[in-house]
Amino acid sequence: MILYETHEVISHVLTAEGAQIATEGSHEARVWSVLPLPGQGTPVTPAQLKKEVGDETAKVGQGRAFKNGWIGKDGDGLVKKVAEINDTTQLELKEVQETGTLTTGEKILADLRKRKLIAQKKGQWFTVKKGSNFSTSIAKPETDLTVEMLTSGSWKTSTYKKYNFEAEGIPTSGGGLHPLLKVREEIRSIFLEMGFAEMPTQSFVESGFWCFDALFVPQQHPARDLQDTFYLSDPSHALPPEEAYYKRVSTVHEKGGFGSTGYRAPWQPEESSKLLLRTHTTASSAHMLYKLAAKCRGEAEEESESKEFTHGGAATSSTNEKLGSKGDDDGFRPAKLFSIDRVFRNETMDATHLAEFHQVEGVVADRNLTLADLIGFMRVFFSKMGIEQVRFKPAYNPYTEPSLEIFAFHPMLNKWVEVGNSGMFRPEMLEPMGFPKDVRVHGWGLSLERPTMIRYGINNIRTLVGHKTSIEGVENSPAVMF
Repeated sequence: MILYETHEVISHVLTAEGAQIATEGSHEARVWSVLPLPGQGTPVTPAQLKKEVGDETAKVGQGRAFKNGWIGKDGDGLVKKVAEINDTTQLELKEVQETGTLTTGEKILADLRKRKLIAQKKGQWFTVKKGSNFSTSIAKPETDLTVEMLTSGSWKTSTYKKYNFEAEGIPTSGGGLHPLLKVREEIRSIFLEMGFAEMPTQSFVESGFWCFDALFVPQQHPARDLQDTFYLSDPSHALPPEEAYYKRVSTVHEKGGFGSTGYRAPWQPEESSKLLLRTHTTASSAHMLYKLAAKCRGEAEEESESKEFTHGGAATSSTNEKLGSKGDDDGFRPAKLFSIDRVFRNETMDATHLAEFHQVEGVVADRNLTLADLIGFMRVFFSKMGIEQVRFKPAYNPYTEPSLEIFAFHPMLNKWVEVGNSGMFRPEMLEPMGFPKDVRVHGWGLSLERPTMIRYGINNIRTLVGHKTSIEGVENSPAVMF
């Protein structure tokens, strides 16, 4: 409808100091004006000069007046060297004040700008003229062709907005990894760097046998109550595990064995077969350790255990029940395994607890391992996470003996905080699986949420996961790099 051109004009205006000089004269001219000619008065000392013209004018004016050859020294004082001067600075500033520029050129303007006596000012103006589609009325162009326009025929007389194929469009928002996933990947990288293999942990539903009994957790343990465990109602019970192993586990619970007196409590098959949401990933570790012990139990059982396990261990075969070695090689091979996955507990949710959270777990199986090996390993593991100050405290776990709680010094909180739990699996758990007596297994676990909250400065777990999570915070969360 119209055509226009933009024009720019550069001009200059006086600063407050420049305006003062335009009125009263430059600093050097004012210094010259208060000095006497030689022989016509007493020379003015620097101290007297400051009283006459002020500190700033005396300081700036002396240097420029000496440079211009206007003044000189006479003893301890100052006198004029010329009878008349031409205050070019004042004249230049008056010209700038009247015209916005100087006829003498850019070099002097640059010098005045450097002295902060003038400032550059940019002005704009436009020339406007009629365009080829000039009109005195405005009709908004259509952006879409609608059904109504096609029906009424108005599309024939409508004007349409042209497509701008050069436009970049609305920026697309990319996805971002959740802070939990970033910390998970960092911890996973540490495990892989240390030579661990990752365990399959896709079985969220386990039987009471694999989640508790196989780990030598007593059937009367309070953790198995409804207050701590989510039990399934449909289906409610698992298929039975391998019969010989089930018998060994139930016997060591009820009557003892492998050097243990057991719990001396009646065995309840009903409790063992209940299906539940796993309360720890150690259930998956038990599966994997049982499969690792297959070579120690005999070839027939090894073939049976090569099949994928189901809830409760439904695979059956004519297994060799004889435990122990076969010749010089008993079939055991050392292993280092880890997992990071979700677990479920019937917790009251608050700032630090959820009913669903993540557990980081690792196991190391080898001959003649000691508690010192476990402590040394944990120090190396946590140092790779950036945690150098680590302490260990004796604790109780049903399936590890000895057991240790792990504490780390938190510099932001300036105190020691618990970061994990660890121990050596009991013989009552390992030997029924078929491991030789000299095989020891280290196990430990820690939360994934706690190091994530510490790393990202989160004090309420409900803002880390769930409906209170900030999507923008997820997208902008930095990398971990312990």
